[in-house]
Amino acid sequence: MTANEDQEMELEALRSIYEGDDCFKELGPVSFQFRIGDLEDSKSFLLEVSWPENYPETAPHISLDAFFNNRISLETKQYILSKLSEQVEANLGTAMMYTLFEWAKENQETLMENHQPVTSAVTLISNSDVMNNSTSVRKKKEKKEQLTKAQKRKLIGRTDNKGELPRGWDWVDVIKHLSKTGGKGED
Repeated sequence: MTANEDQEMELEALRSIYEGDDCFKELGPVSFQFRIGDLEDSKSFLLEVSWPENYPETAPHISLDAFFNNRISLETKQYILSKLSEQVEANLGTAMMYTLFEWAKENQETLMENHQPVTSAVTLISNSDVMNNSTSVRKKKEKKEQLTKAQKRKLIGRTDNKGELPRGWDWVDVIKHLSKTGGKGED
């Protein structure tokens, strides 16, 4: 059998096995996503797998770069990928997607045992910040408020207490002014 025939057979098998399973997603004829764990589970992760031309003789490309995985540390991702590549090596030359997905599901706890959800740098507070209250207060002020599109639309027409629009509201006028003055401060 050729690699293409092997791939076609494996694809049909995957479709029938995971039919109706929201963990499995076919992105293309040789590209898939498989979620390990429930959506609400902080230890769940999303595998992206694509087959090179000579798969299964050649190892599939496995990635954890999906946005879903952005809270997983680089070390944990590298650990998961190294363990999966061991499974790939053991199954090279055979249809291995089902084996890999099921192995990852069975070993989810082990793969994610060192997982600490990664949060944004602004919300990380070290022990020294806890000791020094003024530092943690300053950090909180640096965090900018995130507005939804609807909130931004409401702000567009708002005026200040003098009935004037905020400075720079009409950026076209600002650009015209800068082009006339050369953008340099007045001396």
